Formats: sequence, structure tokens, C-alpha cells
Amino acid sequence: MAFNLIDIENWERKEYYEHFISRVVCSYSVTVDVDITNLKGQRLYPAMIWLLTRTVNEMQQFRTALTDKGLGIYDELHPMYTLFNKQNEKFSGIWAYNNPDYAEFLKAYEQDVEQYGECVSYTPKPNTPENSFNISMAPWVNFTSLNYNVYDEGKFLLPIFTMGKFREQDGKRLLPLAIQVHHAVCDGYHVGRFVELLQQKIEQFPKD
Repeated sequence: MAFNLIDIENWERKEYYEHFISRVVCSYSVTVDVDITNLKGQRLYPAMIWLLTRTVNEMQQFRTALTDKGLGIYDELHPMYTLFNKQNEKFSGIWAYNNPDYAEFLKAYEQDVEQYGECVSYTPKPNTPENSFNISMAPWVNFTSLNYNVYDEGKFLLPIFTMGKFREQDGKRLLPLAIQVHHAVCDGYHVGRFVELLQQKIEQFPKD
């Protein structure tokens, strides 16, 4: 893992970063419908975890973080996703390595589900990478908006993704996806670009 520090004084985003990290501390959430028709027949959750991870790793705005080392950009992020335990109605956070090969990623996912799927603790899988980001799914709710309130002085810069219950409409299968980001490092343009790239990857699946 590499964490490349940003030279803030010479950073083209300095003015925007300082405004939204200090003066008007601002994170925001955008909920969009993603067309997942091309994923019919696939296991939706692991496929979307993989697709989100591949897209995140193509955009540095979604890999920018503020750590004890300072402000910088991870060269790679790994997904931390939730598994729901139906018996105790609680969830656990499980992480996986970013893998460009979906078949290999799916195999690792299935192994983790078998090992940790019935755990009762929040983070049963040890050694969560520092460079991980959060993904979850609420397949019981077809929501139109979702927002997290992160009480950390407004300095959590990595994205948070939440998927809901998909619906069938006009011959398409649509999945609500909430994308939460920090305005200090990510503007609406970048979110729009992310959604565009994600949709392209869904259409190409599993050829990516």
C-alpha cells in the first residue's frame, strides 16, 4: 500500500479543500438509480462490491484521505462490506482485497461468507486494511435518498456506498445507490463521472 502525500501549497484544489474542510465543513450524499439489467443471473451483492471497487480505484477523488500522516491519496482501496446474520438480525463488517479478476474475487467472497456469515461481532475478520472503504446493502428498502451523519469533526473523506432493494421498471432492473462523499475532495462533477464509469463497467460485466 502506498499513501502519497499531497503538497497542499501547490495543489490545484487547495482553495476548495480549505473551504470545505475548515470554513463550511460539508459532506453530502447523492442517491441514483443504477441500471443493473446486465447483471441478471449474477450474484448481485458481490458483483456490485467488485464493480464499485474497480470504479473507486480509477478515480483519485474517491481515494483521498486525511490520516495521521497528513492529506494524501491511496494508490489502492479495498472494500469493507457488511454481511447480515438473519438469526440475530445483526451485521458484520468484512473486508476483501481488491482483485481485478472477478472470478478470484467471488471465490474469496464466498469463502468469507462461509467463514464469517454467522458471526455475531462487528468486525470478525482480523487485520482490516487501513486503505479500505465502506459498502453496505439494505435489500429490504427501495429508498430514494439516504444520508449518514458522521461525527468526526467533518474530516472523514473516503466515500460510503449503500445499495437498496432493486425494482423492475420499463423492462429495466434499477438499483438505488447512495453515494456519500466529502465536498473538500469530491464535487458533484466527480460523483457524476463516477456513476458514468460504474454504469459502463456494469454494461461490460464480466468482460472488465
